[in-house]
Amino acid sequence: MWTSIHLDFILTQCATTTQQGINDMQTLQTTSLRVADNQLFILDQQALPQEKRWLDASTVEALVGHIHALRVRGAPLIGLSASLLLALLAESGKSRDELAVALETLRASRPTAVNLMNNLDRMKLALWQEAFVPALVAEALRLIDEDKRLCDAIASAGSALVKPGSRLLTHCNTGGLATAGVGTALGVIARAHQEGKVSNVWVDETRPLLQGGRLTAWELGELGVPYQLITDSMAASLMAKGQVDAVWVGADRIAANGDVANKIGTYSLAVLAKFHGIPFYVAAPQTTLDPDCPNGDAIPIEQRAASEVTGVAGSFGAVQWAPQEAQVYNPAFDVTPASLISGWVLDTGVVTPDEVAEGKFA
Repeated sequence: MWTSIHLDFILTQCATTTQQGINDMQTLQTTSLRVADNQLFILDQQALPQEKRWLDASTVEALVGHIHALRVRGAPLIGLSASLLLALLAESGKSRDELAVALETLRASRPTAVNLMNNLDRMKLALWQEAFVPALVAEALRLIDEDKRLCDAIASAGSALVKPGSRLLTHCNTGGLATAGVGTALGVIARAHQEGKVSNVWVDETRPLLQGGRLTAWELGELGVPYQLITDSMAASLMAKGQVDAVWVGADRIAANGDVANKIGTYSLAVLAKFHGIPFYVAAPQTTLDPDCPNGDAIPIEQRAASEVTGVAGSFGAVQWAPQEAQVYNPAFDVTPASLISGWVLDTGVVTPDEVAEGKFA
């Protein structure tokens, strides 16, 4: 069962009238997003697991700052938070032109995660309807409701691939903290655990920002799923010892040829899994597909601050362990070629390598 922080939606069916849409918006809460008094709040994922802290994200500047600092993160959640903010700004009286500028500013906040672009494309269509305020509200609520249903469908499709007694390895964080629902790869793991098929989950710490150590370990603990936290460099040793039965990861963008951009370190796991004959699965909603992106080489990779590598910062403060003048290369994501992936688990079902080779995503 989810704890109080893992509240499910208290939304009804998507609005059929303007007033119903406003009511639904004002009673909205997910694991990491909530609306109260016409304001958007995000759960500060940099403060977890030590502190549960909600931050105001009611302006474009505030939300972009939270996205850049990874206080709000996860490809689906970034897109949903931006959509919700646009709807709230519309309700507050912002003009169509002001909302158009806000939309493009939010679109530029993270270049790799395509969910943001896909969601904002839909919000842009709503913006140019004659009655754009209720249209934006309805579309934002629709996107959130869809994400919840997408997560459930992914969990069902993926759990069917998990064998009884499985020892699974995952990277970064792909649970309810990163989505509106139960999550993608972590949603699969949670569902498989509920079905009695998971004996242990190996959780990569996920350097340099430790989303695995801070967030995934916390979520699995809340769900009662047995896990062990490991450093990223321990995965190869575990695989060589036969201690990993499958690898499950999420995705920030899936190209038309099946290449996948995901948190840095994913590619390494895929190579290791291939060498050791271990299935490597990618779980993601259809909003992560980018048919206009031909392959992984065309995916923009965000470069982040050197300070994330030269030290560590969190609710406990900051520590610098590298020389101040150290030169740093810090890409947030890497690209895993389709040839290393055993299956793409979407809300529409499992896509096989043969289907991808035949142009399934094109």
